[in-house]
Amino acid sequence: MKLATGTTVVANGTLVDGTGRPPVRDAAVVLADGKIAYAGPAAGAPIPPVADAPGSPARIDARGGTIMPGLVEAHFHPTYFNVAALEDLDIKYPVEYVTLLAAANAKLALECGYTAARSGGSLFNIDVWLKKAIENDLCPGPRLAASGREICGVGGLMDWNPDYRKIGMEGLVLLVNGPDEARAAVRKLVKDGVEWVKTYPTGDAAAPDTNDHHTLCMTFEEMHAVVATAHNHGLKVTGHCRATQGITNALRAGYDAIEHGTFIDDEGLELLLKRDVPCVPALYFELASVERGPSIGMPQKVIDGHKETLEGGIESARKILKAGGRLGMGGDYGFAWNPHGDYARELTFFVKQVGFTPLEVVTCATRTGAEILGRGHELGTLEAGKLADVLVVDGDVLADISVLEDRTRFVAVIQGGVVKAGREARR
Repeated sequence: MKLATGTTVVANGTLVDGTGRPPVRDAAVVLADGKIAYAGPAAGAPIPPVADAPGSPARIDARGGTIMPGLVEAHFHPTYFNVAALEDLDIKYPVEYVTLLAAANAKLALECGYTAARSGGSLFNIDVWLKKAIENDLCPGPRLAASGREICGVGGLMDWNPDYRKIGMEGLVLLVNGPDEARAAVRKLVKDGVEWVKTYPTGDAAAPDTNDHHTLCMTFEEMHAVVATAHNHGLKVTGHCRATQGITNALRAGYDAIEHGTFIDDEGLELLLKRDVPCVPALYFELASVERGPSIGMPQKVIDGHKETLEGGIESARKILKAGGRLGMGGDYGFAWNPHGDYARELTFFVKQVGFTPLEVVTCATRTGAEILGRGHELGTLEAGKLADVLVVDGDVLADISVLEDRTRFVAVIQGGVVKAGREARR
């Protein structure tokens, strides 16, 4: 991905730098050759953010709004295409069309202010090639960490095709039965070129007839085999962890992150904090399931399961943040009731219904998200030396975080110093 050349000054706004520090009013951010050269009070900027003299740097007027890091979607499913049922994922469209849909979803995510994302699972290994296309400027999208196909135990959450249909799940997940098969599955992903290995230690309310949110889909031995093999090859491991024992098993097995952490108990929390493992709760998905499920014919027992998951997930997220744990923001988008493009609703939800402050949520959605990607040293905060991934918003994000849901309020979505979306891109 090419970086911009030259200098750009973003000024006349409030700086929310992603570190968690208090905002800086009347701030300026100086971008030089695609990186942050300065971020702080306008009065101290090395290049005066005023006047249009010949040879002066380009200037972006924040219009009294917010200057912040680009957002990080930490649980991104680029190949999920707003399906109305889980089983549509592996039978509805051929790989060629899913690839085009993934490219469209990546472009949409960038337009929504998400300059980086971590894949939470992908049909085939499309996200690996999508990442290459984005990095080579063939298509727009967030800086991507790829995970390829997911790993699930036979008969687990993602293994819904009955044997008599003679249809495998190879395009969506790698099914394993025992540690040896778990190791073999990881080795396939190594060949595919993934960075994260996504697994399914537990079930979900969305599929109670397969494995619900209180059941386990993988044994500890299988999980440990996944981690040992992945770490041997320099890959990281995460898992869909709702059930209490599944969370504990994942942390004991050496997982590098957990998704959801829905019913974490004190033992699990202690392990999470001791190892400093980040968690991505993905809670707006549950709210959307409860609120919109009836309109799409979702069975009542599924809705009831999502309600229990929502309540448990809120409690766990509060517990983790209060104890000093790290949370990333990612909403599990790509379903009919939780479509791509609604990403920032997760942020509003955490402020209005979980009770986090806007500053806490922005920090989770920027700095922590970048740390989860393994790129905290170069992304996620507006600090000198980091890549110039910046979001300029016409509005006070800390007063009303829901302005991030409205793309028309974006003055500029900047990636590597290049304006990729927003009003400035349309000038």
